[in-house]
Amino acid sequence: MNTAQTLHRQGNWSGPSDTCKLDYTERFLRRKKLTTEGGTAFLVDLAQTSSLDHGDALELDNGTLVQIVAAEETLARITGPDLSRLAWHIGNRHTPCQIEADHLLIQHDPVIEHMLEHLGATVEKITAPFTPEGGAYGHGRTHSHEHVATAHSHNHSHSHDHNHAHDH
Repeated sequence: MNTAQTLHRQGNWSGPSDTCKLDYTERFLRRKKLTTEGGTAFLVDLAQTSSLDHGDALELDNGTLVQIVAAEETLARITGPDLSRLAWHIGNRHTPCQIEADHLLIQHDPVIEHMLEHLGATVEKITAPFTPEGGAYGHGRTHSHEHVATAHSHNHSHSHDHNHAHDH
């Protein structure tokens, strides 16, 4: 079985290629067996977990390029009179969002959709490729950080080598 250990970002590769359709969740990987649209099975074995974008290419050990294509998936198309406010609420919940001039796209999530409707949004269920915005610092997804108290701790003890009352 061929192995892909090299990732070429969109615009940094050229030539003939096979394609592999993956949805948003499937495009976040490090080691996984995939099959191209042409029927070629191969193993992705990247040095680190990566977020593959539509138009990127994996290079197999035999030199073949496999273009990554964003597969269609169930999404919510969000419209409303104040898209920037709606986008803020989506981002505040760390929900991946594709931003277009006249609408926003998120993965189908009844809880988020209900919240957006209460904020005045119109939510329409659609099927389309999903290519949300990357992280603010160019790192793509933000799944690698934790939002728990144990993820980052410091010792906050302070030396008190002077005398004064603590009335609190």
